[in-house]
Amino acid sequence: MARAPLSLTSKPPSPLPTFTPLRYQRRPFTTFRVSATTVTTTAMPDHHPSLEITGGAVDRFLPAFKILHLPYKPFPIVGWNRHIETIFAAFFRKFPEVRYSRECLRTKDDGTIALDWVSGDHRSLPADSPILILMPGLTGGSQDSYVKHMLVKARSKGWRVVVFNSRGCGESPVISPQLQSASFTADTCHVVAHVSSRYPKANIYAVGWSLGGNILVNYLGKECNNCPLSGAASLCNPFNLVIADENLRKGFDNIYDRALRGDIEDEYNVQVGLKPKTVREYDEAITRVSLGFKSVDDYYSDSCSCHVIQHVQIPLLCIQAANDPVAPIEGTPREDIKGNPNCMLIVTPQGGHLGWVAGDEAPFGAPWTDNVVMDFLEHLRKDASKPQAPSISGEDVQQGSEGLYQAKV
Repeated sequence: MARAPLSLTSKPPSPLPTFTPLRYQRRPFTTFRVSATTVTTTAMPDHHPSLEITGGAVDRFLPAFKILHLPYKPFPIVGWNRHIETIFAAFFRKFPEVRYSRECLRTKDDGTIALDWVSGDHRSLPADSPILILMPGLTGGSQDSYVKHMLVKARSKGWRVVVFNSRGCGESPVISPQLQSASFTADTCHVVAHVSSRYPKANIYAVGWSLGGNILVNYLGKECNNCPLSGAASLCNPFNLVIADENLRKGFDNIYDRALRGDIEDEYNVQVGLKPKTVREYDEAITRVSLGFKSVDDYYSDSCSCHVIQHVQIPLLCIQAANDPVAPIEGTPREDIKGNPNCMLIVTPQGGHLGWVAGDEAPFGAPWTDNVVMDFLEHLRKDASKPQAPSISGEDVQQGSEGLYQAKV
């Protein structure tokens, strides 16, 4: 986002001289206040021009970030090409060691949602510790490297973290016709309500990636008057699924379409969608039917989170990569984000899809976005007040004292 240059002049009482205007191009500005006896300085936050930063909440949230004044520097070679970066991050990024305790929720339509909590945190953390719900992308789950890195980063700051595995994802069973989809937010409502009832003294936040980010923003927009979350972050969100669908059918990006289709085919052995060539074919045969849409285009149009982001009423940070091959930047609703006083958008020049191989931990460590997201969440944590928790009926939950089983991943 372009920034108009500032020049500040201080005129102290006579006979002290007048200071000339100061200009800086890439560093935070400093204003000088001079009196006869004291000199004080006040830092003014700024961001590096390699980053596009916009949104109605920029003035409100920009001071919270510690690294946005630095240039975005992709890791050499890996970060110079969006396809190489996307593939590298998916296959070569390290997997932090995390031990989970699984809790399964039974939904009203007899579906199953798997929540993976960090084993032992229920005993070691205070009841009012902030809670972070992680929502992976399409076919993703608690085993994915980007999910684990975010989890480890949050736990290092005293957060309680739970991974929300959608139906059929993260090795959770499929026992109902309803599957994971971009427009279905009932499961998100159920999970948020359950987590809030389990820890009524804690503030709850959420982070979603890719399709998980789209579902999260849809939830925030549709439940804007009844959302108990204290803040959220959306990363690599396709926002406009019509544009994303068109993009996936072009050139090399078709590889991602086929890769995502392959994961779906392995998860669901449904006769009609047994051999889909693309995600679109699968959505035409299975997803739009289960949701009651007349066509796959109707499903995509109705599922776009860009249509509801204007209604979001809690702090929301959106981070996109300008060269994302799966979530094209053209679908990002910049104007609606600018018009919403609760939203802020950061666009990096590189990053690929779920890549962001940059920063001190590159190339094998946590993505560049993790520190940015935690700066945002920690800023919200300081001033948060506990919202009223939504109600949830006890018969909808099936769990043991700590979960149904433990798994070391």
